[in-house]
Amino acid sequence: MRTALVTGTGLIGTSLALALASRGVRVHLADRDPGAVRTAAALGAGTEEPPEGPVDLAVVAVPPAHLAAAVAALQRRGAARGYIDVGSVKGGPRRELAALGGALASYLGTHPMSGRERSGPLAATGDLFDGRPWVLTPTPETDTEVLNQALELVALCRAVPVLMDADAHDRAVALVSHTPQLLSSLLAARLRTADEAAVRLSGQGIRDMTRIAGSAPQMWLDILSANPGPVADVLAEIAGDLDEAVRSLRAMESADEHKRAAGAAGVEDVLRRGNAGRERVPGKHGSAPAAYETVAVLITDRPGELARIFADAGSAGINVEDVRIEHATGREAGLVQLMVEPSSAPRLTAALRERGWSIRP
Repeated sequence: MRTALVTGTGLIGTSLALALASRGVRVHLADRDPGAVRTAAALGAGTEEPPEGPVDLAVVAVPPAHLAAAVAALQRRGAARGYIDVGSVKGGPRRELAALGGALASYLGTHPMSGRERSGPLAATGDLFDGRPWVLTPTPETDTEVLNQALELVALCRAVPVLMDADAHDRAVALVSHTPQLLSSLLAARLRTADEAAVRLSGQGIRDMTRIAGSAPQMWLDILSANPGPVADVLAEIAGDLDEAVRSLRAMESADEHKRAAGAAGVEDVLRRGNAGRERVPGKHGSAPAAYETVAVLITDRPGELARIFADAGSAGINVEDVRIEHATGREAGLVQLMVEPSSAPRLTAALRERGWSIRP
Protein backbone atom coordinates (compact mmCIF):
# COMPACT_ATOMS: atom_id res chain seq x y z
CA MET A 1 0.00 0.00 0.00
CA ARG A 2 1.50 3.31 -1.11
CA THR A 3 -1.45 5.73 -1.02
CA ALA A 4 -4.62 6.01 1.04
CA LEU A 5 -7.53 8.40 1.42
CA VAL A 6 -8.97 8.74 4.93
CA THR A 7 -12.41 10.37 5.03
CA GLY A 8 -13.25 11.46 8.56
CA THR A 9 -10.53 12.90 10.77
CA GLY A 10 -11.90 12.18 14.22
CA LEU A 11 -10.22 9.95 16.79
CA ILE A 12 -10.26 6.73 14.73
CA GLY A 13 -9.60 8.24 11.31
CA THR A 14 -6.72 10.41 12.50
CA SER A 15 -5.19 7.61 14.58
CA LEU A 16 -5.34 5.30 11.58
CA ALA A 17 -3.83 7.98 9.34
CA LEU A 18 -1.01 8.59 11.85
CA ALA A 19 -0.19 4.89 11.87
CA LEU A 20 -0.15 4.66 8.07
CA ALA A 21 1.86 7.86 7.61
CA SER A 22 4.47 6.69 10.11
CA ARG A 23 4.99 3.57 7.99
CA GLY A 24 5.57 5.40 4.71
CA VAL A 25 2.06 5.49 3.24
CA ARG A 26 1.08 8.79 1.60
CA VAL A 27 -2.22 9.63 3.29
CA HIS A 28 -4.73 12.15 1.93
CA LEU A 29 -7.18 13.52 4.48
CA ALA A 30 -10.79 14.61 3.97
CA ASP A 31 -13.55 15.76 6.32
CA ARG A 32 -16.60 17.98 6.10
CA ASP A 33 -14.91 20.05 8.84
CA PRO A 34 -11.87 21.78 7.27
CA GLY A 35 -10.56 22.59 10.75
CA ALA A 36 -10.41 18.92 11.67
CA VAL A 37 -8.44 18.17 8.50
CA ARG A 38 -5.97 20.97 9.24
CA THR A 39 -5.51 19.70 12.78
CA ALA A 40 -4.93 16.12 11.65
CA ALA A 41 -2.46 17.26 9.00
CA ALA A 42 -0.60 19.40 11.55
CA LEU A 43 -0.26 16.31 13.73
CA GLY A 44 1.48 14.50 10.89
CA ALA A 45 -1.44 12.30 9.84
CA GLY A 46 -1.23 13.19 6.16
CA THR A 47 -1.83 15.94 3.65
CA GLU A 48 -4.82 18.19 3.08
CA GLU A 49 -4.16 18.01 -0.67
CA PRO A 50 -6.63 15.82 -2.62
CA PRO A 51 -5.10 12.85 -4.48
CA GLU A 52 -4.35 13.37 -8.16
CA GLY A 53 -5.89 10.02 -9.09
CA PRO A 54 -7.26 6.83 -7.52
CA VAL A 55 -5.49 5.80 -4.31
CA ASP A 56 -4.80 2.21 -3.30
CA LEU A 57 -7.34 2.23 -0.46
CA ALA A 58 -10.08 4.59 0.70
CA VAL A 59 -10.93 4.39 4.40
CA VAL A 60 -14.24 5.85 5.56
CA ALA A 61 -14.25 6.87 9.23
CA VAL A 62 -17.57 8.70 9.63
CA PRO A 63 -20.56 8.00 11.95
CA PRO A 64 -22.44 4.75 11.15
CA ALA A 65 -25.51 6.55 9.80
CA HIS A 66 -23.39 8.14 7.04
CA LEU A 67 -21.09 5.23 6.14
CA ALA A 68 -22.99 3.83 3.19
CA ALA A 69 -23.57 7.22 1.55
CA ALA A 70 -19.91 8.17 1.99
CA VAL A 71 -18.66 4.88 0.49
CA ALA A 72 -21.12 5.11 -2.41
CA ALA A 73 -20.01 8.69 -3.18
CA LEU A 74 -16.34 7.67 -3.25
CA GLN A 75 -17.09 4.69 -5.48
CA ARG A 76 -18.96 6.89 -7.96
CA ARG A 77 -15.86 9.11 -8.15
CA GLY A 78 -13.58 6.13 -8.67
CA ALA A 79 -11.52 7.40 -5.75
CA ALA A 80 -9.71 4.13 -4.97
CA ARG A 81 -9.05 0.53 -5.92
CA GLY A 82 -10.66 -0.66 -2.71
CA TYR A 83 -12.96 0.78 -0.06
CA ILE A 84 -13.35 -0.04 3.62
CA ASP A 85 -15.09 1.57 6.54
CA VAL A 86 -14.14 1.49 10.22
CA GLY A 87 -17.57 2.01 11.74
CA SER A 88 -18.74 0.22 14.86
CA VAL A 89 -21.79 -1.31 13.12
CA LYS A 90 -21.48 -3.54 10.06
CA GLY A 91 -24.71 -5.22 8.90
CA GLY A 92 -26.88 -2.14 8.33
CA PRO A 93 -24.32 -0.06 6.37
CA ARG A 94 -23.62 -2.97 4.01
CA ARG A 95 -27.32 -3.44 3.26
CA GLU A 96 -27.74 0.32 2.81
CA LEU A 97 -24.78 0.43 0.41
CA ALA A 98 -26.38 -2.32 -1.66
CA ALA A 99 -29.66 -0.37 -1.74
CA LEU A 100 -27.76 2.70 -2.97
CA GLY A 101 -26.32 0.68 -5.84
CA GLY A 102 -22.81 0.56 -4.41
CA ALA A 103 -20.24 -1.97 -5.60
CA LEU A 104 -20.10 -4.59 -2.85
CA ALA A 105 -17.17 -6.42 -4.46
CA SER A 106 -14.76 -3.52 -3.86
CA TYR A 107 -16.07 -2.79 -0.36
CA LEU A 108 -15.27 -4.40 2.99
CA GLY A 109 -16.76 -3.44 6.34
CA THR A 110 -14.26 -3.43 9.23
CA HIS A 111 -14.21 -2.36 12.86
CA PRO A 112 -11.08 -1.71 14.95
CA MET A 113 -11.98 -2.60 18.55
CA SER A 114 -10.20 0.34 20.09
CA GLY A 115 -11.06 3.82 21.26
CA ARG A 116 -10.90 6.39 24.02
CA GLU A 117 -13.34 8.46 26.06
CA ARG A 118 -12.12 11.57 24.22
CA SER A 119 -12.95 12.26 20.60
CA GLY A 120 -11.57 14.38 17.76
CA PRO A 121 -8.18 14.53 16.05
CA LEU A 122 -6.39 15.92 19.11
CA ALA A 123 -7.21 12.71 20.98
CA ALA A 124 -5.65 10.57 18.23
CA THR A 125 -2.51 8.50 18.61
CA GLY A 126 -0.65 6.35 16.11
CA ASP A 127 -0.48 3.39 18.49
CA LEU A 128 -4.21 3.33 19.29
CA PHE A 129 -4.67 -0.04 17.56
CA ASP A 130 -1.50 -1.82 18.73
CA GLY A 131 -2.41 -5.38 19.70
CA ARG A 132 -6.15 -4.70 19.51
CA PRO A 133 -8.67 -6.88 17.61
CA TRP A 134 -9.73 -5.50 14.22
CA VAL A 135 -12.85 -7.16 12.83
CA LEU A 136 -13.16 -7.79 9.08
CA THR A 137 -16.52 -8.86 7.63
CA PRO A 138 -15.90 -10.25 4.11
CA THR A 139 -18.60 -12.04 2.13
CA PRO A 140 -18.37 -14.30 -0.94
CA GLU A 141 -18.77 -11.13 -3.05
CA THR A 142 -15.69 -9.42 -1.59
CA ASP A 143 -12.75 -9.15 -4.00
CA THR A 144 -9.66 -10.93 -2.73
CA GLU A 145 -7.62 -7.80 -3.50
CA VAL A 146 -9.77 -5.70 -1.15
CA LEU A 147 -9.49 -8.28 1.63
CA ASN A 148 -5.72 -8.32 1.19
CA GLN A 149 -5.63 -4.52 1.32
CA ALA A 150 -7.61 -4.58 4.55
CA LEU A 151 -5.28 -7.19 6.04
CA GLU A 152 -2.29 -5.06 5.08
CA LEU A 153 -3.92 -2.04 6.74
CA VAL A 154 -4.47 -4.01 9.94
CA ALA A 155 -0.85 -5.16 9.89
CA LEU A 156 0.43 -1.61 9.36
CA CYS A 157 -1.65 -0.49 12.37
CA ARG A 158 -0.22 -3.44 14.35
CA ALA A 159 -3.68 -4.75 15.17
CA VAL A 160 -4.95 -8.35 15.17
CA PRO A 161 -7.38 -9.33 12.35
CA VAL A 162 -10.58 -11.17 13.29
CA LEU A 163 -12.95 -12.45 10.59
CA MET A 164 -16.67 -12.36 11.45
CA ASP A 165 -20.09 -12.27 9.85
CA ALA A 166 -21.41 -8.69 9.85
CA ASP A 167 -24.60 -9.37 11.81
CA ALA A 168 -22.77 -11.61 14.28
CA HIS A 169 -20.37 -8.71 14.82
CA ASP A 170 -23.25 -6.35 15.57
CA ARG A 171 -24.69 -8.73 18.16
CA ALA A 172 -21.25 -9.16 19.70
CA VAL A 173 -20.48 -5.45 20.05
CA ALA A 174 -23.96 -4.88 21.47
CA LEU A 175 -22.88 -7.10 24.37
CA VAL A 176 -19.23 -6.14 24.86
CA SER A 177 -19.22 -2.45 23.83
CA HIS A 178 -22.54 -0.72 23.27
CA THR A 179 -24.48 -2.02 26.28
CA PRO A 180 -21.57 -1.34 28.70
CA GLN A 181 -21.61 2.29 27.54
CA LEU A 182 -25.30 2.62 28.39
CA LEU A 183 -24.93 0.83 31.73
CA SER A 184 -21.99 3.04 32.67
CA SER A 185 -24.03 6.13 31.79
CA LEU A 186 -27.05 4.88 33.74
CA LEU A 187 -24.96 4.30 36.84
CA ALA A 188 -23.16 7.65 36.52
CA ALA A 189 -26.52 9.39 36.13
CA ARG A 190 -27.38 8.25 39.70
CA LEU A 191 -24.47 10.40 40.90
CA ARG A 192 -25.87 13.56 39.31
CA THR A 193 -28.42 14.14 42.08
CA ALA A 194 -26.71 12.18 44.86
CA ASP A 195 -25.76 13.87 48.14
CA GLU A 196 -22.33 15.46 48.07
CA ALA A 197 -21.34 13.40 51.10
CA ALA A 198 -22.12 10.21 49.19
CA VAL A 199 -20.18 11.30 46.09
CA ARG A 200 -17.11 12.09 48.21
CA LEU A 201 -17.02 8.45 49.27
CA SER A 202 -16.40 7.38 45.66
CA GLY A 203 -13.65 4.79 45.39
CA GLN A 204 -12.01 2.85 42.61
CA GLY A 205 -15.07 0.68 42.02
CA ILE A 206 -17.34 3.54 41.00
CA ARG A 207 -14.50 5.14 39.03
CA ASP A 208 -14.00 1.91 37.07
CA MET A 209 -17.71 1.48 36.43
CA THR A 210 -18.30 5.06 35.26
CA ARG A 211 -15.07 5.70 33.33
CA ILE A 212 -16.65 5.41 29.88
CA ALA A 213 -19.64 7.51 30.93
CA GLY A 214 -17.46 10.51 30.10
CA SER A 215 -17.70 9.72 26.36
CA ALA A 216 -19.28 12.17 23.91
CA PRO A 217 -23.10 11.72 23.91
CA GLN A 218 -23.59 12.59 20.23
CA MET A 219 -20.98 10.07 19.13
CA TRP A 220 -22.68 7.32 21.11
CA LEU A 221 -26.14 8.36 19.94
CA ASP A 222 -24.90 7.87 16.37
CA ILE A 223 -23.54 4.41 17.23
CA LEU A 224 -26.59 3.25 19.18
CA SER A 225 -28.95 4.54 16.50
CA ALA A 226 -27.26 2.16 14.05
CA ASN A 227 -27.52 -0.90 16.32
CA PRO A 228 -30.61 -0.42 18.52
CA GLY A 229 -32.15 -3.89 18.23
CA PRO A 230 -29.23 -6.01 19.48
CA VAL A 231 -28.52 -3.52 22.27
CA ALA A 232 -32.15 -3.57 23.35
CA ASP A 233 -32.06 -7.39 23.40
CA VAL A 234 -29.08 -7.41 25.78
CA LEU A 235 -30.60 -4.72 27.97
CA ALA A 236 -33.86 -6.66 28.18
CA GLU A 237 -31.97 -9.70 29.50
CA ILE A 238 -30.12 -7.53 32.01
CA ALA A 239 -33.41 -5.92 33.05
CA GLY A 240 -34.73 -9.40 33.87
CA ASP A 241 -31.67 -10.07 36.01
CA LEU A 242 -32.11 -6.70 37.73
CA ASP A 243 -35.73 -7.44 38.53
CA GLU A 244 -34.72 -10.76 40.06
CA ALA A 245 -31.91 -9.11 42.02
CA VAL A 246 -34.32 -6.50 43.39
CA ARG A 247 -36.76 -9.22 44.49
CA SER A 248 -33.93 -11.11 46.16
CA LEU A 249 -32.69 -8.05 48.01
CA ARG A 250 -36.21 -7.20 49.17
CA ALA A 251 -36.59 -10.75 50.42
CA MET A 252 -33.41 -10.33 52.48
CA GLU A 253 -35.24 -7.58 54.42
CA SER A 254 -38.05 -9.98 55.38
CA ALA A 255 -38.67 -11.11 58.93
CA ASP A 256 -39.25 -14.60 57.53
CA GLU A 257 -36.04 -16.64 57.79
CA HIS A 258 -36.87 -18.76 54.76
CA LYS A 259 -37.49 -15.67 52.58
CA ARG A 260 -34.20 -14.17 53.75
CA ALA A 261 -32.36 -17.37 52.86
CA ALA A 262 -34.02 -17.51 49.44
CA GLY A 263 -33.12 -13.88 48.82
CA ALA A 264 -29.50 -14.46 49.78
CA ALA A 265 -29.36 -17.45 47.45
CA GLY A 266 -30.67 -15.31 44.60
CA VAL A 267 -28.04 -12.63 45.16
CA GLU A 268 -25.31 -15.24 45.47
CA ASP A 269 -26.41 -16.74 42.16
CA VAL A 270 -25.96 -13.36 40.43
CA LEU A 271 -22.52 -12.89 41.97
CA ARG A 272 -21.38 -16.39 41.01
CA ARG A 273 -22.66 -16.03 37.44
CA GLY A 274 -20.76 -12.77 37.31
CA ASN A 275 -17.59 -14.57 38.45
CA ALA A 276 -18.06 -17.16 35.70
CA GLY A 277 -18.61 -14.54 33.01
CA ARG A 278 -15.65 -12.44 34.14
CA GLU A 279 -13.38 -15.47 33.85
CA ARG A 280 -14.15 -15.64 30.11
CA VAL A 281 -12.85 -12.14 29.41
CA PRO A 282 -9.43 -12.49 27.74
CA GLY A 283 -6.50 -11.49 29.90
CA LYS A 284 -2.93 -10.54 29.06
CA HIS A 285 -1.88 -11.48 25.49
CA GLY A 286 -5.43 -12.74 24.86
CA SER A 287 -5.07 -15.69 27.22
CA ALA A 288 -7.43 -16.66 30.00
CA PRO A 289 -7.22 -14.10 32.83
CA ALA A 290 -4.62 -15.03 35.40
CA ALA A 291 -5.09 -14.90 39.16
CA TYR A 292 -2.62 -12.20 40.12
CA GLU A 293 -1.59 -11.14 43.62
CA THR A 294 -1.95 -7.44 44.45
CA VAL A 295 0.76 -5.47 46.22
CA ALA A 296 -0.67 -2.10 47.35
CA VAL A 297 1.81 0.73 47.80
CA LEU A 298 1.14 4.21 49.22
CA ILE A 299 2.39 6.82 46.76
CA THR A 300 2.47 10.60 46.88
CA ASP A 301 1.40 12.84 44.01
CA ARG A 302 4.86 14.02 43.03
CA PRO A 303 6.58 13.92 39.64
CA GLY A 304 8.58 10.76 39.07
CA GLU A 305 6.98 8.63 41.79
CA LEU A 306 5.38 6.15 39.40
CA ALA A 307 8.59 5.86 37.41
CA ARG A 308 10.52 5.21 40.60
CA ILE A 309 8.23 2.46 41.84
CA PHE A 310 8.34 0.67 38.48
CA ALA A 311 12.12 1.03 38.38
CA ASP A 312 12.38 -0.46 41.88
CA ALA A 313 10.14 -3.39 40.86
CA GLY A 314 12.30 -3.94 37.78
CA SER A 315 15.50 -3.83 39.83
CA ALA A 316 14.05 -6.60 41.99
CA GLY A 317 13.48 -8.69 38.85
CA ILE A 318 9.68 -8.53 39.16
CA ASN A 319 7.42 -8.20 36.10
CA VAL A 320 4.36 -6.06 36.88
CA GLU A 321 1.48 -7.67 35.00
CA ASP A 322 -1.08 -4.91 35.56
CA VAL A 323 -1.49 -1.74 37.58
CA ARG A 324 -4.31 0.34 39.05
CA ILE A 325 -4.25 3.61 40.93
CA GLU A 326 -6.76 4.44 43.68
CA HIS A 327 -6.69 8.13 44.48
CA ALA A 328 -7.25 9.37 48.02
CA THR A 329 -10.08 11.94 48.19
CA GLY A 330 -8.84 15.30 49.37
CA ARG A 331 -5.20 14.21 49.67
CA GLU A 332 -2.23 14.38 47.33
CA ALA A 333 -1.66 10.66 47.67
CA GLY A 334 -3.09 7.34 46.61
CA LEU A 335 -2.58 3.61 46.42
CA VAL A 336 -0.81 2.01 43.49
CA GLN A 337 -1.99 -1.58 43.13
CA LEU A 338 0.68 -3.65 41.42
CA MET A 339 -0.59 -6.99 40.07
CA VAL A 340 2.07 -9.69 39.89
CA GLU A 341 2.34 -13.46 39.75
CA PRO A 342 1.47 -14.90 43.21
CA SER A 343 4.98 -16.32 43.65
CA SER A 344 6.47 -12.86 43.04
CA ALA A 345 4.34 -10.96 45.56
CA PRO A 346 6.46 -11.70 48.69
CA ARG A 347 9.68 -10.77 46.88
CA LEU A 348 8.18 -7.56 45.53
CA THR A 349 6.81 -6.62 48.96
CA ALA A 350 10.19 -7.17 50.61
CA ALA A 351 12.10 -5.32 47.88
CA LEU A 352 9.84 -2.27 47.99
CA ARG A 353 9.94 -2.10 51.76
CA GLU A 354 13.75 -2.17 51.63
CA ARG A 355 13.60 0.83 49.28
CA GLY A 356 11.41 2.80 51.68
CA TRP A 357 7.95 2.27 50.18
CA SER A 358 4.93 1.96 52.51
CA ILE A 359 3.12 -1.30 51.76
CA ARG A 360 -0.56 -1.48 52.65
CA PRO A 361 -2.59 -4.64 53.30
